[in-house]
Amino acid sequence: MERQTAMTRDWIGTARTLSEALPYLQRYEGAIVVVKFGGHAMGDAAAMASFARDIVLMKQVNLNPIIVHGGGPMINEMLERLDIKSEFVNGKRISDEATVEVVEMVLSGRVNKRIVQAINAEGGKAVGLSGKDANLMICDRAKPDLGFVGEPAEIDAGVLTDLSASGYIPVIAPLGAGRDGETLNVNGDTVAGAIAAAMKADRLLLLTDVAGVKNADGEVMTDITPDIVREMIKDGTIAGGMIPKTETALTAIDGGVRAVVILDGRAQNAVLLELFTEHGAGSLIRA
Repeated sequence: MERQTAMTRDWIGTARTLSEALPYLQRYEGAIVVVKFGGHAMGDAAAMASFARDIVLMKQVNLNPIIVHGGGPMINEMLERLDIKSEFVNGKRISDEATVEVVEMVLSGRVNKRIVQAINAEGGKAVGLSGKDANLMICDRAKPDLGFVGEPAEIDAGVLTDLSASGYIPVIAPLGAGRDGETLNVNGDTVAGAIAAAMKADRLLLLTDVAGVKNADGEVMTDITPDIVREMIKDGTIAGGMIPKTETALTAIDGGVRAVVILDGRAQNAVLLELFTEHGAGSLIRA
């Protein structure tokens, strides 16, 4: 009897959670949500499966998720195995021809297909592609000293719109085509921001290995305006790896994205918590 009572409490709690999610399910009906997937969760099988299940659920309740992924640790591992040395300038990898070949092999091959397979295993219909496919993303060279590193210049949003409308979940490796047909390595956060802006996405979710943007006291800030972000970058409160993420957020909002959330991808069901609960997760940046 005691076990039955405990089970009943669990069922009631589950039903209440589903009921409380209704306004958020209605609010995001048909919305485009771009998710940048990276960090620790990519290398953990259980975390990958959990993320894939969340994405499939989003599609099932009529959201349109678009996934952009990174893969830095996997690239480093393969470069070491092939004895190809990497150099960095201001945190950005110098990509010569040998390096960019490895980057494409790892991102478009190993990493992209793992995510596609994980989503398909949970009942979704994922399609893997890079910025080179169907000329999705044409890029300009970033800086001469970085080699084959690009910045998004043109995004063909129609490719992703057509895939989403047909029931597919696009999974995008951050590689672009240069003006002369060359392959260019592009920062994953930058790609996610550019695609979110081109799609006029409702939300851009940047999954990281930290809980969100923290103030000077080390507390996570849950709701921030772009002006506050700029001040925090200026006074050094936002520093290190959080700078490119917040700058991506600002660029995306300027490009028409309604809001950007920086959240901890290691947290269980982080995407669902952010979208479908009153509490949310991470730091919401919106004008």
